Amino acid sequence: MTSIRDLVSGSLGIGERYCLEVTRTDDGTLIAAHPSDRSPMDVVVCEGLETLDSPTGRPPEGPLEIEVEILGRVVDGRLAGRVVSASCASPDNVD
Repeated sequence: MTSIRDLVSGSLGIGERYCLEVTRTDDGTLIAAHPSDRSPMDVVVCEGLETLDSPTGRPPEGPLEIEVEILGRVVDGRLAGRVVSASCASPDNVD
């Protein structure tokens, strides 16, 4: 039997990986629009940020296209995401 949790999880893409264009807010938070039109929330990238660190110890400036896995929790009103790769090498994961 399908549960409400399963339905919500599917529409939010929990556990799925996507190539997302992330931008940095004024406080340094990385956010992206959710690739699914069915999702009511954007994505905040809050794990795996060390993958993006440049030699200066900070993620590069400007918009980035990175591979992100959607996690099953909410942070500051957005879905949490984890950096899987600092680039989008595989065309299969492009939204």
